[in-house]
Amino acid sequence: MKSVFALVLLAGGALLSTGCATPVYSAHERGQLIARNWAAEERQIQDDVDSVLLLRPMSRLTIWHIR
Repeated sequence: MKSVFALVLLAGGALLSTGCATPVYSAHERGQLIARNWAAEERQIQDDVDSVLLLRPMSRLTIWHIR
């Protein structure tokens, strides 16, 4: 019985000490990450629209610099 209690206590302590308690990115860094992703998506949408309207020859490549 003591070993089961010790195991439950150890597992509970492990769950409380890790997880989402400490964020990896600050709010400013997260905002920059989201803005960078939105900008890349916007460029890809522009490529798709140009392709549909036949403004640029069809290609699987993009003209944008993607890291």
